[in-house]
Amino acid sequence: MTDKATGFTQSGVSTDDKGGAQDIFYAGNGDNWRPTLVRGEGIYLWDDQGNCYIDASSGPVTCNLGHGHKGIIEAMSKQAQTLEFSFPSTARNLPNIQLANTLTQLAGDGFERAFFVSGGSEAVDMAIKFCRQYRYARGEKQRFKLISCQPSYHGMTLGTLAVSGDPVFGEVFGDMLTMARHVPAALSHRRPQGMTQDAYELQCAGQLEETIIALGQDEVLAFIVEPVGGSSSGANAPSETYFNAVRQICDKYGVFLIYDEVMSGVGRTGTFLTSHRWPKARPDISVVAKGLGAGYYPLGAMLTSAALVDELSALTGFNYAHTYNASPVACAVGIAVLSEIAENDLLKNTCDMGEYLVGKLRELQDQTTVIGDIRGRGLLLGVELVADKASKTPFPLEINATDRVRLIAQELGLFVYGRRSNGGRFGDVILLAPPLNVTCDDIDKIMKKFTDTICAFEAERGISHR
Repeated sequence: MTDKATGFTQSGVSTDDKGGAQDIFYAGNGDNWRPTLVRGEGIYLWDDQGNCYIDASSGPVTCNLGHGHKGIIEAMSKQAQTLEFSFPSTARNLPNIQLANTLTQLAGDGFERAFFVSGGSEAVDMAIKFCRQYRYARGEKQRFKLISCQPSYHGMTLGTLAVSGDPVFGEVFGDMLTMARHVPAALSHRRPQGMTQDAYELQCAGQLEETIIALGQDEVLAFIVEPVGGSSSGANAPSETYFNAVRQICDKYGVFLIYDEVMSGVGRTGTFLTSHRWPKARPDISVVAKGLGAGYYPLGAMLTSAALVDELSALTGFNYAHTYNASPVACAVGIAVLSEIAENDLLKNTCDMGEYLVGKLRELQDQTTVIGDIRGRGLLLGVELVADKASKTPFPLEINATDRVRLIAQELGLFVYGRRSNGGRFGDVILLAPPLNVTCDDIDKIMKKFTDTICAFEAERGISHR
C-alpha cells in the first residue's frame, strides 16, 4: 500500500524502491506499521496524516523536557550560528567548559570531571576504556575482566553488547568478543519464593563477590550496573541494601564500580543522579546520556573523580576521542537542558508527578487482571504484564505481549516504550516515562489512553476487565 501524501509504501520505502526510512532494516517491518512524524509540542506528536499521539515514554526515555522546547531550540540555533564545531584534540570551546562546570556541580563530590560523547553507548564504552587505561597505566595489566547483571542493557556498540546481559547478543556476536561474566540482577518482582527483598539483594551481591573470586580477584576490572533498569529489566529498582553491599565488595577487591545512568540520570528518578540516594554507595564512574541532550542533540557523558583523571593524565593520559566529542552545539543544548531543570525545580516535579502516576497505575492494576507489578523510581516506571497475577505467570512467548500492547497503544494515539529482551525470559514490561515537566492533567490524559489500551488487550485475549 502506498501513502499518497508521502509517496512511500507502508514499510517506508519509496515507490521506486530506493532509500526509505531506517526501520526497513528491522525484523518484521512489513507487519509493523510506523507513523511518519512531522511535528511535536510538549507531550504531543503529529504524523503526516494529521493524527495526534501522546508521547508517554519521552521516546526511548530521552525527550525529558518534551518536544518543541523553544529555549533549547534557541540555544542550539544561537550556538550553531556562532561556532558549530571544535575538535577537543585541537582546541577548546566555551560551551564544553561551561557544561562541564555545571554538570559536575550538580553531580557532586566524586564527579569533578566530565568526558562528553555523543550518546549512551559511547559513554559506557568510554567508561570501560577509562577503567582499563587507568589500571594498565598503573601496571595492573592483568585486570581486564568485566562483570554485569543478567538481565541488563548497556548499549549497542560491540563493546557495550559484550557487557549487556542478554544471551541473544552473545549468540550473534559472542565469537567476536570477550563477553562479560554475568551475575543475577536483584529483581524485585521475580525473586525466590519465601525470600525477602533484602535477603535476595544480599544474596545477589554475594554472588558478585563469588564471581570476582572465581575470575581471579586481581583480574577483575569493573562491575557495571543500572541503578534503575531500562527495558531489559522493566525499570527494576534495587534498594540501598543492594548498592551498599556492592560498593563494599568492589572496594574490598579493588574493582571499579560503574553506574549506568543513561536512562536514570539527569533527574529522571527525582534526584539528579539516582546514586545521590545512597551516600555510602557512590560509584567510581557514572554514565549519563539520553536526558542530558533531551532528544534535541546527541549527547552523553562519563563522570568520574578529579583524583582518578588527574592521576591518569600524569601517567599516560586518556587520549580517546570520537569526532563529535564535546561538540559546542551539543554542549549548548546540555547547558539549556540543565538550566531548565534547575530553574523550574523539575526534580521536585518528577517526584510529585511520579507519585501521582504510580497512584493512577495502581488503581488500574486493581481493576485489571493483566498488570502484575508496578515498579521504578520517579518518572521511570515499569508495568509488568502477566497472564496470572498470583503465580506471576507471563504470557506465552508467541504472543509477545510487550509489543502487542505497544502497538495497540499506538493505534489509540499513545506512544509507550518496550521491547522484548532475553527472549522474554524475564517477562513482558511496558515503560512509562513522561517528561520531567509533565503535569497532572497530562498524566490523566496518558492514563485514559493507557487504560483503553489495557482494556483492548484484555478483550483481544478474551479476558474480562474487572
